[in-house]
Amino acid sequence: MLTLVRSRMQAAAVALSTVAALALGATATTHATAAPAAPALAKAGPTSVAYVEVNNNSMLNVGKYTLADGGGAVFDVAVIFAANINYDTGTKTAQLYFNENVQRVLDNAATQIRPLQQKGIKVVLSVLGNHQGAGFANFPSQQAASAFAGQLSDAVSRYGLDGIDFDDEYAEYGRNGTGQPNASSFVHLVTALRANMPDKIISLYNIGPAASRLSYNGVDVSSKFDYAWNPYYGSWQVPGLGLPKSKLSPAAVEIGRTSQSTVTSLARRTVSEGYGVFLTYNLDGADRSADVSAFTRELYGSAAVHTP
Repeated sequence: MLTLVRSRMQAAAVALSTVAALALGATATTHATAAPAAPALAKAGPTSVAYVEVNNNSMLNVGKYTLADGGGAVFDVAVIFAANINYDTGTKTAQLYFNENVQRVLDNAATQIRPLQQKGIKVVLSVLGNHQGAGFANFPSQQAASAFAGQLSDAVSRYGLDGIDFDDEYAEYGRNGTGQPNASSFVHLVTALRANMPDKIISLYNIGPAASRLSYNGVDVSSKFDYAWNPYYGSWQVPGLGLPKSKLSPAAVEIGRTSQSTVTSLARRTVSEGYGVFLTYNLDGADRSADVSAFTRELYGSAAVHTP
């Protein structure tokens, strides 16, 4: 079984030193409203998700794929990869950070995000560790976890996004004097974030210490996630959360690197076993209609069309 932990391009996990960290406060100064989506063309089948490495590729690529039969958008969720959780050694607090490429996407939401939303595609911000010791699993208190949840929900509001995706990689817990993962941290964080944004997406890239610490003091936050997916491309692995099949993606593929035969097999299994999500990673600007069709034929009964 191929266990291709994403290259996830280290550039997304390594902050650009020339860009100042964006530490959103408890109240954002400006807010954006997501553009109302146009009525989606009917498409029956699992939810398709596309991660985009915005250090190298455009979010608009997600909107360039439609189904040959019916014309509906192939992808339902587009994930901006990735913002970071950084650590401020002065204040000893976690801070939400956007490198210059993520910041550019957010600052140009009118041209980079709204066109997708107008096609009915939800746009979610992934948040990733950044080798500084701060992570979702080591907040020292409920107050600290809630403060970071506030930064996340403020970013969603400020830029008119549809939610947050958690990816607990590259934190390097313990660095800069930070603590090791604890049982309460992620539970407090997810609970606070869901309270802040009850109608937005919260998804889990099912990897790292946070993913195995979903229950504390009688509270299990599994049900607070809208989706959870397998983190190993080219493989089948059911996320171990207490969620219905409709919210899980046991299949994960890297577009252009996972063979089309494997993609087809994983998509067929998704349908035959009744799962409701299909995860893809690293959609770039090339015409990937053959790779995309390898799963759309199984999920939706139609090939995919790429429109430049």
